[in-house]
Amino acid sequence: MKLECKIEEIKNGISQAERITGKNLTLPVLNSILLIVGQKSLKLRSTNLSLGVEIDVSAKVEKEGTVAVSGAVLNGIFSNFSLNETVWLEGVDGNLLVTTKKSKIKLKGQPHEDFPTIPKVAGVSFEIEAVKLMNGIKSVSYSSSISDIKPEISSVFIYTKDDNLVFVSTDSFRLAEKKINLKGLPEILGILIPFKNVSEILRIFGDFKGSIKVCFNKNAISFSSNSVYLTSRVIDGIFPDYHQIIPKEAKTTVVVLKQDLLNALKLSNIFSDKFNQVNLKILPKEKVFELSSANNDIGENKTYLDAALSGEEIELGFNYKYFLDCFQSIITDSVSIKFAGVSRPIVVSAVSDSSFTYLIMPMNR
Repeated sequence: MKLECKIEEIKNGISQAERITGKNLTLPVLNSILLIVGQKSLKLRSTNLSLGVEIDVSAKVEKEGTVAVSGAVLNGIFSNFSLNETVWLEGVDGNLLVTTKKSKIKLKGQPHEDFPTIPKVAGVSFEIEAVKLMNGIKSVSYSSSISDIKPEISSVFIYTKDDNLVFVSTDSFRLAEKKINLKGLPEILGILIPFKNVSEILRIFGDFKGSIKVCFNKNAISFSSNSVYLTSRVIDGIFPDYHQIIPKEAKTTVVVLKQDLLNALKLSNIFSDKFNQVNLKILPKEKVFELSSANNDIGENKTYLDAALSGEEIELGFNYKYFLDCFQSIITDSVSIKFAGVSRPIVVSAVSDSSFTYLIMPMNR
């Protein structure tokens, strides 16, 4: 193989591919990025067997060929190159020669014949704007369980209902649901994308402005644009029937400015205990909305907020971190908080925006 290309064309692709290389595995070739040079372009391929990616890079090709080299080393090399330079890549005896006007580098290759293929996913497919897809995933992924003990909740669950593409995640202590209105979708009964793969999907397509083709079957899902093809395994499991835990009626309702609540939570955090507990007291008749926290080693705090209150009195505790997380998914100025009782989930949503719903289980201590 032999080619010439702009460093700015290849640098980002190498960085993205390197993050998906396998780490500490018994198959050493998975630590590599596979460079496949065709007639008109260069493909960068990497996989950790759970996630795989192929990135097309425009290049002036002189000779076709394939070589596999360490992803970490290749990324380290290109991270020190200036973007406005040209680089020449050449495969010689299974190794890779990297040449710029100021550098000549020989990078030891690995047997590329051992490198796995990236499967082309066949099945149900649809197209969606990348911004909408990434927004849906990003709005809920922080609520996924980070433990693999229950794989079905260590995931982002995606399904369709009433012209909506619905994204859900939970760790059993809180749950986030985001609906993206999108007509003409095929029926999707449920896709479980592993939590460990979600961050890389967001990283690769997070800034992409065009449309993405999504294709899935019972084993895998793929996301493809003009220059990137990304595949992920899917989890074989059943997501909990979460609709039954969403309270149908509220005994107490609070509407408060998001920034006021955010500031109060951050202040309460300073005095929270080792369980991150913040206590909440609502007295609608007295117009009292109080957040309090106490720490034996630091002190205690009470903050009173201006809010529209209705319903019954209530007092309970919750993990302030769970509350803070959901603010990244709420774009309106005001937040609605509904309570169905001291042992029922707290329901948080944006005022005048029904597309996002967030549940927090109270702390019974």
